[in-house]
Amino acid sequence: MIAVPELPEVETVRTGLEQAWVGQRIDRVILRRKDLRFPFPSGMADNLTGQTVVGVRRRAKYLLVDLSNGQVFLSHLGMSGRYTLITPDEVARLNPNRLGVRQSVYGELTGFDGRHDHMEFRFSDGSVSVYTDPRRFGIADLFERAEEPIHALLEHLGPEPFEDWNATIAAERMRGKRSAIKITLLDQRFVVGVGNIYACEALHRSGIAPTTPSNTLVRSNGQPTKRLERLVGEVKSVLEAAIAVGGSTLNDFAAVDGTLGYFGHHFQVYDREDGPCLKEGCNGTIERIVQSNRSTFLCPRCQK
Repeated sequence: MIAVPELPEVETVRTGLEQAWVGQRIDRVILRRKDLRFPFPSGMADNLTGQTVVGVRRRAKYLLVDLSNGQVFLSHLGMSGRYTLITPDEVARLNPNRLGVRQSVYGELTGFDGRHDHMEFRFSDGSVSVYTDPRRFGIADLFERAEEPIHALLEHLGPEPFEDWNATIAAERMRGKRSAIKITLLDQRFVVGVGNIYACEALHRSGIAPTTPSNTLVRSNGQPTKRLERLVGEVKSVLEAAIAVGGSTLNDFAAVDGTLGYFGHHFQVYDREDGPCLKEGCNGTIERIVQSNRSTFLCPRCQK
């Protein structure tokens, strides 16, 4: 089953990059192709070179790297992108200069014999970070910080689940919305970062059927119902739990140190079709349905 890295996975990567990159000067950037999902901006490697990383943020599923010249490097992992941090000792051992820049020497660390090492960042302390992406659905961009609010990939995004989102705000955005609640949760204009996996898990924890019309979770006066209050709480809870253990184990996602997350071991419904419901006192069986061409897992016995 294919799954795109969701908010917890991206937050795990953000934390790793923040620890390794902030305060470092970028001495060289090597791009081994002209594009990923979209073409790289003209002159991106040259514009990144010589800049110091002053911060690493996350907006929805985008990584935003703040640079000393006021620009922002944007990175999206797509379906299979990952960053690998390589220590100065490992760099010296593998000696990247022996093959020039056309071929990566880090394949034993990044996988695929280095064939999919599309971006390489060399830092002032001798360390290297490599972006690997076999499917090339990732995104890289570079823009001025002042342009961030109107950036085409960012301007439409809704509130962050931990910072400026609660049941009252959710109710305001759902009033009159007849789409199924699972589809609403996946809408990045409604709230960002809640992907397919964690939407299924939060709905199961809340006891809400994923096909429930969104507007039925809002009172006639526009206030949230108790069920919506619980759902918003469970969305935050399931994301926090996943971040705490490093994200899910599905597919190609890996943290920057190469370790996989472990939230997959705690799935209650996702990818458990025909398995027993794990909720105490429920003897139901997990089913799979399709919503907007995506798999939804639920227990029809305890989710109403």
